[in-house]
Amino acid sequence: MEEHTDILVAGAGAAGLTAALALARTSFRVTVVGPPDVGGSARTVALFDGSIRFLDNIDAWAPCADAAAALRVMRIVDRTGSIFAPPPASFPSTEIGLDAFGWNIENQVLVSRLADLARAHPGIRFIEDFVSGYAFERDCVRVRTKGGEAVSASLVVAADGRSSPTREAARITTTTWRYPQVALTAIFAHDMPHKDTSTEFHTRQGPCTFVPLPGTAEHPNRSSLVWMMSPEEADRRAALPAEAFAREASETGLRHLGALRLISQRGRVPMQGLTARRLTGARIALVGEAAHAFPPIGAQGLNLGLRDVAHLAEALEGAAAGDDAGAPARLAVYERLRRADVGTRTMGVDTLNRALLNHHLPMDFLRGAGLFALSSIGPLRRMAMREGVLPGMGAPRVMRQRPAPVNT
Repeated sequence: MEEHTDILVAGAGAAGLTAALALARTSFRVTVVGPPDVGGSARTVALFDGSIRFLDNIDAWAPCADAAAALRVMRIVDRTGSIFAPPPASFPSTEIGLDAFGWNIENQVLVSRLADLARAHPGIRFIEDFVSGYAFERDCVRVRTKGGEAVSASLVVAADGRSSPTREAARITTTTWRYPQVALTAIFAHDMPHKDTSTEFHTRQGPCTFVPLPGTAEHPNRSSLVWMMSPEEADRRAALPAEAFAREASETGLRHLGALRLISQRGRVPMQGLTARRLTGARIALVGEAAHAFPPIGAQGLNLGLRDVAHLAEALEGAAAGDDAGAPARLAVYERLRRADVGTRTMGVDTLNRALLNHHLPMDFLRGAGLFALSSIGPLRRMAMREGVLPGMGAPRVMRQRPAPVNT
């Protein structure tokens, strides 16, 4: 027998589970379909202040907070070898009135704890199975799982990743592109404390970023690594013994954490970009990487996806029981709320990444001059920090309020 739900969330990664938890606070019935997608043991996510506020608002942050490390300082070091290389630049969160820019947490921990919350939520039905097919009709979307479950929904939220079968079934096209880079991910124990500082080393092949993680009894000092490089270098480094890989990572990071010891598997992620031509269709809304994907620069990816979710919840709020969750007017509001943010962030990350890969002297000069200006001009620096954490205009209401800036 077919069961009807108001909203079906396809995908049980961080964005999909957050969508289910947020939308379950409305008058709509919510079903989430998909096995929890932890995304690999060496992946971490940095959640900025606005995302933390959102998760806290839906009672989803407290169960995760003990597994996260604060990001209180962002540091950029130019290792491109350019003659225009600026000095290292540090950006403290206190300068914009925040105790921390955000918090870094292992993806598998975040997803596992969000999944536990979804399983326990009285307003969510959690089907931990894959979708085998969709039928988009005028009044609903009919969904069948591989295990034989049949569900119809007034609205489907596609949160099933960059290769989204839901988006494909709705015939929403995408623009995609590739970069000549691969990101290697890992988790290290190290000798020296990270001091709540995320350090990004800019190299000719892309950033090499060390991000704080909380310590454990066995490993009191831990950090995650996202290291972008050419496919050839990725092949070579992925094949290195653990000690040699850790040594090369430490040398690239100027040994700022002392000796590194690899304590996880190495992840490998080819770099590519994607934007959906539309964020909505007939009875469908795209969120997270089903809508947009780009390289992991500046920790923008999941934060952008959570803003999708927060704006979708905002577009659906105020509905009464029995209202149509997939009404075109509601989806038009969501499309309007998200377009500028998605376009701006995608273009910004793409520009920054291509600037690092461009070895011409004029681009070296512009990149070096830009970073020097950001580090030395106070008002510009503070504006960039605030914008990096959350858009200055058009952010979801639940993320918008913050403490007053500290005068410096």
